[in-house]
Amino acid sequence: MIRYRLKELMADYQFRTGQRLTFDELAKQTQIHRTTLSKIANQRSYNTTTDNIDRLCKFFRCNVGELMEYVEDPTD
Repeated sequence: MIRYRLKELMADYQFRTGQRLTFDELAKQTQIHRTTLSKIANQRSYNTTTDNIDRLCKFFRCNVGELMEYVEDPTD
């Protein structure tokens, strides 16, 4: 399954910049709806569009591998 590392990237951003980054602020900066960001961060196996992945990578200045990773599904 794919695991998104959005919360970790948000925490890293806050550490680097010293500014608190909320889902609301990230939504404004990326034009991704706040609900979608929450689902990406909190819902297991959430399926989002490549456009959203592109926007998040652009905002965080990271590559796809830093935003998401493959992990074995423990139920398999």
